[in-house]
This record gives sequence, structure tokens and C-alpha cells, in this order.
Amino acid sequence: MKKLSARRRHPLAAVVVLLLALAATGGLYAAFAPADKAKAEESAQSLTIEEGKKLYSVGCASCHGTGGQGTTDGPSLVGVGAAAVDFQVGTGRMPAQQPGAQVPKKKNIYSQAEIDQLAAYVSSLGAGPAVPTKKQYDPSGADIGKGGELFRTNCAQCHNFTGKGGALTHGKYAPDLNGVSPKHLYEAMQTGPQNMPSFPDSTMPEKNKKDIIAYVNAVNGDDTEHPGGLELGGLGPVSEGLFGWVFGLGTLIAVAVWIAARTAKAKKS
Repeated sequence: MKKLSARRRHPLAAVVVLLLALAATGGLYAAFAPADKAKAEESAQSLTIEEGKKLYSVGCASCHGTGGQGTTDGPSLVGVGAAAVDFQVGTGRMPAQQPGAQVPKKKNIYSQAEIDQLAAYVSSLGAGPAVPTKKQYDPSGADIGKGGELFRTNCAQCHNFTGKGGALTHGKYAPDLNGVSPKHLYEAMQTGPQNMPSFPDSTMPEKNKKDIIAYVNAVNGDDTEHPGGLELGGLGPVSEGLFGWVFGLGTLIAVAVWIAARTAKAKKS
């Protein structure tokens, strides 16, 4: 015991204990540090980007350039972000079948996993809007009335006041919004595809986007009620008013003529 106490009183004893403590701490940190996890995530992301680059080279590079810089057949993709890719490819608009005034929606040819890979590669070319989460675009609990006001102010000029779509200039058009998923509606507002202006969060906050999505869902669908009667395709008050004026007034005139004819015939007899 005396021998052990003497060693404890040695001038280097504290240094030895400190070194042992540091070594133990370093070993524990090396064993449990999240470095391996972060490295694995980084490696997985790099692999996703690489796979996306392969898909891009086959389906996109001919129009948008080998590095996404754009060509005479397609715009630059630098800075458009993952959300634009998820919308354009997810709705089948890209890859385009042929050039034209506007690329129509069609059947999607990529799986969601492949779309994610393409989005990761395009996103790596330059920062842009990310794919929204379900929490961002879920319209549950949103203000439908407020969404209607926002839609009529910002969207109805092109899409019609119930989202039925409409013609624009030079062969372009605003598509029908019936059946469009909340995620794609959100992404369209965020990125401004084709002729549509973009509404980033600085211009239209996330809550307002959810209100608009709730309104579009409310005025479309099979279970939608129309308290005003027959909607006549939801083409708007001008066309519906014209229908009422022409056919309604025409019917009244026809009835008046019939009554006058019956009255004249009754007098003769």
C-alpha cells in the first residue's frame, strides 16, 4: 500500500491520469461519433446525383445541354431547383415530345425514385426551390374563403375563377386545375412553370399557398355542390350570363309569341 501511495504522489501521476482520460474520451468519441453516419449520407447523396446525371444525359441533355446550361431548344436549368424538376417530370410535361408553344401534361414515364435522382442532379447545378414537404402543401385546416380571394386576384385571369383553365396568346393556354395534386399545385406556384409567374414565399407565404390549394380542391371534384344551379362548365359569370340572356330571353320571347298567337286565334273563332 505504501508503494502504491508513493506512486500516487509522483509528480507525473496527474499527467498520466490526464493522458489516460483523454485517450479514453477520444476512443469513445471515435466509436460513437456521427461521422460515419454523415459520411454515409453524403455518399448516398453523391450516388443519387450520379444516377440522376445518367438519367439526365439520356432524357434531357439533348435540349437543355450536357451541363444544364440550356440550348436553343430548351432553357437553362441552373438554379431552377428540385421543385421545378419534380413538377415538370412528375406531370409528364418533361421530357417534351416535341417543341411547341406550350408543353402539355401527359403520362409520366419516370418512377418517383428516378424523379428524385433527376431533381438531385439538377439541384446540384445551382440552388433553387426544394421539393415541398407534405406539411407545406397539405391544405387541411386552410382558409378556403381566403384562398378564393387570393385565387381570384392572382390566378383567375388565366385559369378561370374555378380553375377550369383558358386560352392565352400565341397558342398558349392555362391548364385545367381539376385533379392536380396539392404538391404539384404548390410547386407550380413556387417555380412558375412555362407561362405562369412564380410566387416564392417572399411574395406569397406558405399559408396563402395552402389556402389557394384548399380553394381549388373545394371548387373541383365529383362531390362539389353548386348552390347557384347548373355551372355550365364553370366557364365564369360572363359566359353563364350570356347563356342566360340569350336562351332565357329567347324562351320568354317564344312564350310571348305563342300566347299572342293563341289569343288571336281564340278571338277569330
